[in-house]
Amino acid sequence: MRITVDRIEGGRAVLEFAPEGGQPELIDVPLAALPAGVKEGDAVTLGTQPGSLADAEARLARLKAKTPQGPGTFDL
Repeated sequence: MRITVDRIEGGRAVLEFAPEGGQPELIDVPLAALPAGVKEGDAVTLGTQPGSLADAEARLARLKAKTPQGPGTFDL
């Protein structure tokens, strides 16, 4: 899938998704979510970081271990 920065409007960027053989779609995203220096016409790639879910779960477990438990508290 090709993703292109269609235009930038203030703090928002309009991305154009062009799937193989499909109709292009536009979506607004915060400009801060894109790499620094991105400009209109640039092609971008979206992806995920391997292990990010495992890292988040480990951090949550560490926070729970540090948080007092008992009456009047809430579960993270």
